[in-house]
Amino acid sequence: MLCHSAYNPPRFLQNGVAMTVYTAFWGRKYFESNILYPEPPYHKTVFIGGQNVPISSWVAIPKNAHSTIVGTYGITGDLETEWFLRLLGRKAYAQGYAVVLFDWRAHGKTADLSPTLTSDGLYEGEDFVHIAAAAAQMGCPKKFWFTGFSLGGQLALWGLKIATALIDDNEYLGLKSSDIVGGAVICPSLDSVRSLSYLSKRPFGKQLEAAIVRNLKKLAWRIHDAHPGAIDPAVIERTNSIWDFDNELVINRLGFASVQAYYEASSALQLLPQLSKPTLIIYAADDPLFHPAIIPELQDACASNPQIDLLLTRYGGHVGYLSSKECQRQAQDPDPWWAWNRVLQWLEENIQQNKGVSSQNSEVNKAL
Repeated sequence: MLCHSAYNPPRFLQNGVAMTVYTAFWGRKYFESNILYPEPPYHKTVFIGGQNVPISSWVAIPKNAHSTIVGTYGITGDLETEWFLRLLGRKAYAQGYAVVLFDWRAHGKTADLSPTLTSDGLYEGEDFVHIAAAAAQMGCPKKFWFTGFSLGGQLALWGLKIATALIDDNEYLGLKSSDIVGGAVICPSLDSVRSLSYLSKRPFGKQLEAAIVRNLKKLAWRIHDAHPGAIDPAVIERTNSIWDFDNELVINRLGFASVQAYYEASSALQLLPQLSKPTLIIYAADDPLFHPAIIPELQDACASNPQIDLLLTRYGGHVGYLSSKECQRQAQDPDPWWAWNRVLQWLEENIQQNKGVSSQNSEVNKAL
């Protein structure tokens, strides 16, 4: 169903590592001068997620909003600094979407509110549903799309899975199954066991993991300072890898005997055959964070599930997707943010298709 222009980056970014590094640094500095739309007038609030965990959230509702996007970011960060997610907020709000962005468990201001640690989707999926229900009570349209990128993409996929399980044919927190329309994710984490092993054996991967671990330790210290006694400082000090972080701080609280068992349980690749709502996955073959062996399995899983549209590109890096000037002209994009433009294009195609189906059903009912 997806109609799109082929992705092409500037020539010097036809490399996954170069694209990933360049976009991270260039985007942080220059994203505001490379988008037409201002920041939405966010209302900052706190929603209650699954297991009564408070979730710090930003909500913006334009006049005559037609649908709602609920989204979060990757393995580290917070809403104040996550420029790539806030790009989506600007673009979506300008196109008539209500926007709900949130700091997921143990991140940003959510970490100040609760010492609850991450679960890589096992419980964050339920948070997506609770946030949607609370946002509906604030006036957001009950046509919810879940989104995220990197590890946040994995969380969004869990949100789609959990929404179906929780709501099914009944209502849940005032939501019907049809209120959760679908989702779209960019460079989602799909298999942490293979990808972390792959990352740790490559020079760039080692540097990147070291940077991620520094941020994870900052996250842990933030929880330690906000919630005295919640985390042993000696444990934080001896954490030197992502695997260590989950081994020392996460798995015991979740009841897992090993990090591998935890990663296998939270893996998003296993979810793909189970997704029953329209889902877009944008994934780059040159993503330097993820094991290349995942790609054929991703293709097979998506090919066997008609609800999933896979947009697999040769280039793009990890959450990069800066487009060349020629690519922007071909796609008729107003800016270089190719992946978000494709997400919003895909959402619009689905919305229009749903309107057509609703109109046909209405005509059939009249005839009957």
